[in-house]
Amino acid sequence: MTFNPFDEPSCDPSACLINTELDTLYRVSRVLSRSLDLHETLDGVLSELHQHAGMQRGLVTLKNPESGGQSVSALYGVDRRGATRVSYRPGEGLLSKVVASGQPFISECVGTEIDFLDKLGVYDAGLPFIGVPIQVGDQGVVGVLAAQPDYCKRSELEARARFMEMVANLIGQSVRLSWQVAEEKRDLADERDRLRMAVRSSYSFDNMVGHAPAMRRMFEQVRQVAKYNTTVLIRGESGTGKELIASAIHYNSPRANASFIKLNCAALPDNLLESELFGHEKGAFTGAATQRKGRFEQADGGTIFLDEIGEISPTFQAKLLRVLQEGEFERIGSNRTIKVDVRIIAATNKNLETGVEKGDFREDLYYRLNVMPITTPPLRERKEDIPELAQFLIEKITRQQGRELTLSDSALRILMRHDWPGNVRELENSLERAAVLSEDGNIDREAMILSGLDENVIDTPRPTASKAAAALDDPTLDERERIIAALEQAGWVQAKAARLLDMTPRQIAYRIQTLNITMRRI
Repeated sequence: MTFNPFDEPSCDPSACLINTELDTLYRVSRVLSRSLDLHETLDGVLSELHQHAGMQRGLVTLKNPESGGQSVSALYGVDRRGATRVSYRPGEGLLSKVVASGQPFISECVGTEIDFLDKLGVYDAGLPFIGVPIQVGDQGVVGVLAAQPDYCKRSELEARARFMEMVANLIGQSVRLSWQVAEEKRDLADERDRLRMAVRSSYSFDNMVGHAPAMRRMFEQVRQVAKYNTTVLIRGESGTGKELIASAIHYNSPRANASFIKLNCAALPDNLLESELFGHEKGAFTGAATQRKGRFEQADGGTIFLDEIGEISPTFQAKLLRVLQEGEFERIGSNRTIKVDVRIIAATNKNLETGVEKGDFREDLYYRLNVMPITTPPLRERKEDIPELAQFLIEKITRQQGRELTLSDSALRILMRHDWPGNVRELENSLERAAVLSEDGNIDREAMILSGLDENVIDTPRPTASKAAAALDDPTLDERERIIAALEQAGWVQAKAARLLDMTPRQIAYRIQTLNITMRRI
């Protein structure tokens, strides 16, 4: 039994009608506050009118901005998907009278009305009919609320029409709120799409700076691997742009419209790292006041970038391995298994092979991550890219500082002579310091020296290919000895030795493994 706050033991017909209408208004207000889904709300309002106020065959139409007419948005007792196929052109039917006049329309017998069309085929031609306007602020009439009351006198019809106007006013507020929310959602969707396009443009392959052979090879690898869901391991020194490469892979992949979640694994201890990646349930530990989704759940359908993957402990490596293998995990404090579809991109500046040999890094995790290795070359190995990189960074700093900056030839010569142990990050920092120290915006030799660069630095000599080439041509040496000779000439740097032997880094790494060559640490 439903409690009615307006029930009285007995009342005269007029008072009973007022109590019924007040009770229905109360019920309608509760329906309107339940959901932001306008069509669900309208269906609920019509249901309350039918069941508690005797207003049968309730109908709501709303303005169609394209045609200027009225489209059926809700009809009691009929599937809305079928009802919405019915619409009324301007000036058509009884409802157009309500829209045109902005006043209620009352008929004692709807079947006698010349404009009665009965397009919906649900009305009783012998019953009265009431239609009232739905108004929204300065937009005026935006729709019509209509229904057929039980048999009643003309005076009671006018009272029922006033009650319908009250309901229509409440509906108007919900319509206004719903349209505002829909408009805000459209604006947010447009802004999201605009930002996605901007990000995609920022990470397009055309915006990648570098024409050195090592960079061209890397760009080609990135283009190829971006097409697929392959796990990628980006390797390279700090400051070589590993995160930029990861972003380029994601935003040029089929997952570009999904989430791209980043996490620096070196920034958190194991207990926080587990909560960050896998999430936790409310009360799982001290301070867990609410349930929290982890980064893997946030990245579902998209990509997760795990930077500094070589820094995680062996204990946590086992937990991470399961997610990579099975795509499933449990939140901390829960035994419910969560499955996700996530592409993994990891990055490290550590020698993971050495970590595997020492037992610091799990071998099975290494092979799970090292599906498609991509090596970012250090800046000292592609100095021919420094002029273009410097100009790109100067333009970036120009936008940040809001003034014109130029780079002189004398400053560029200093940049070309530096060895750049901090790679592109150090180059950008040096140029930004020089820009701050340049009062007129012209970054010259003096500004670069003031920024901390030494103009007398000489390039670190690169190993020549003469001895390696001689070893290649020596018929008395087998393949293993030729590779060792090239490694010695390259200072035991695999990428350099690969160039001397006209191989790819992947080819020489494979031969080092198969020929059982022990790498030296210089």
